[in-house]
Amino acid sequence: MNTPIRTKDITLTEKTREHIQKAKEQFMKYNLDITTINVLLSKVKHGVEVEFDIHIAHHAPVVISQQDADLDAAIDLAVERANKALRRLHDKVKSHRGPGLKDLEVQEV
Repeated sequence: MNTPIRTKDITLTEKTREHIQKAKEQFMKYNLDITTINVLLSKVKHGVEVEFDIHIAHHAPVVISQQDADLDAAIDLAVERANKALRRLHDKVKSHRGPGLKDLEVQEV
């Protein structure tokens, strides 16, 4: 999976890069076919903005934007919102399908 991290007027530190990599690992637990996660960190008038653009195969991309005064807090809030959106998408995809072949029981006549 490709995870480009772009910054505008912010210096990307190793700590921030590791923080984003941990978030990426959290996104993988939903077993969705995530192809790309674009991360944009930018400085705005009253703090910083974090944007996650998560591309999932056969679905519309999930875009999460979060602003906060602190960069780490903005990343944490964006990760929480992204987890919630991915969990909902996972539940929707999982419940949309019928029971699998392993779940079907053979009825004896």
